Amino acid sequence: MVPVMFFNVVKKSTFMLLMSLMFFSMNSFSANLKVIQEDIRRLLYVEEQTLDLMAIVEVDAFRQSAINKVISIMSVYNKKFSEEDKYAIANVIYEMSIRYNNLDVNLICATITHESARTWRPNVVSPAGALGLMQLMPRTGKFLSKHESIEWTNARQVLFDPVRNIRMGCRYLSMLIEVYHIDGGLAAYNGGSDRAERWLASGRNDEVLFEETRGYIPAILKLYDTYKN
Repeated sequence: MVPVMFFNVVKKSTFMLLMSLMFFSMNSFSANLKVIQEDIRRLLYVEEQTLDLMAIVEVDAFRQSAINKVISIMSVYNKKFSEEDKYAIANVIYEMSIRYNNLDVNLICATITHESARTWRPNVVSPAGALGLMQLMPRTGKFLSKHESIEWTNARQVLFDPVRNIRMGCRYLSMLIEVYHIDGGLAAYNGGSDRAERWLASGRNDEVLFEETRGYIPAILKLYDTYKN
């Protein structure tokens, strides 16, 4: 990382130069104007580049911290991932949290943990036929693949790929949360949009929801809180 001390030195150098110029201007400023202007430009450029570098380092540190967190979460449930697979999955989760401002790594991980029945197995299949980490139905996956520019060969080949599954699942979840907010979005993800709309219109009367969805929403929100803290 770029030391903060270096940044402070650059700032101090710029300040000292400007103060010197104020004194110097009372003497032979005109004779050395071009040299002085070049020195000012050079120091200001160094300061600007230092600020840019510090911003890059800060973003990279945030990214690496998020990736490490995802890897630590998935490793609790699935210890069979290779290091390469763990990094690829964690990286795409981080990327989706940046792409969609209504998702973060904690919510994505909470959804995957619950949807995969706490296994984080890429080839998990539900009794209803939902596939992969984010448990997408083949018909939904085929629709989403077009928007993600993913070639749809067959359901298992595409949806058992964890990176593609997460990309499509996050797009779908983000769309639903955008319309129904977080709890309504989760209700729609599990039980369908019509049921979520009726639930919200009823003032969140759980009698409207499928029995599975009644437990689904609080289960994911509990995991979400756990991962956040």
